[in-house]
Amino acid sequence: MYLANLTETQRQYIKKALHIQERKRKYDLREVWNGIFYLVKTGCRWRMLADELISAIFTQIILLS
Repeated sequence: MYLANLTETQRQYIKKALHIQERKRKYDLREVWNGIFYLVKTGCRWRMLADELISAIFTQIILLS
């Protein structure tokens, strides 16, 4: 677990604020949000993340926009 990972309270807040509904997903949203917050908090480059996580993040960004 990284320091940038979401707590359960933060995850519930995001879920409520974005009106995210429970459904079967290709990628776990918690992992996607953890990856986004890790990037923001550490300032690391996209290339330094695991390939699967990058795909998950981009997929979710496209679906949310």
